[in-house]
Amino acid sequence: MHAIGGGLLLAEIQQTSDITYRIYDWDRKDIDGNYRELHTDKALKAIDFGSKKTYKRDYLKENNKASEVVSCPYFTTNVLPVTSNLSIKHYDKDSFVVYMCVEGKVEFIYENQIETIQMGETLLVPACIKEFEIQPDVDSELLEVFIK
Repeated sequence: MHAIGGGLLLAEIQQTSDITYRIYDWDRKDIDGNYRELHTDKALKAIDFGSKKTYKRDYLKENNKASEVVSCPYFTTNVLPVTSNLSIKHYDKDSFVVYMCVEGKVEFIYENQIETIQMGETLLVPACIKEFEIQPDVDSELLEVFIK
């Protein structure tokens, strides 16, 4: 369950699902002026009300190295602080790789193509591209997401 407010940069990474249980919708209306349907009863049945000491995930961050933040059967998410030029090789992956820029600005260089993303932007690298360069404009941080 989540709520998204102003001033946030949110990376929502999830397995494919066509289920949304809307508990509250901030009084938003659809294109016809109707309030969108709420699913409070279904949501209450799906929520795990158990409490944990912390929900924070511990992980190590090392400059210019991808470090795993979370992994499940559906995807893996790494954090990649980029402070200098990197040569990326993905021969070990049979998956596309998504890069989300959460800080700074970087260029992805593949053959003669250059794609630039900055904070809040995302780039999908197709599975057929196994080698490319990442060059930071300033110290930057990326999330790297792929299917194991």
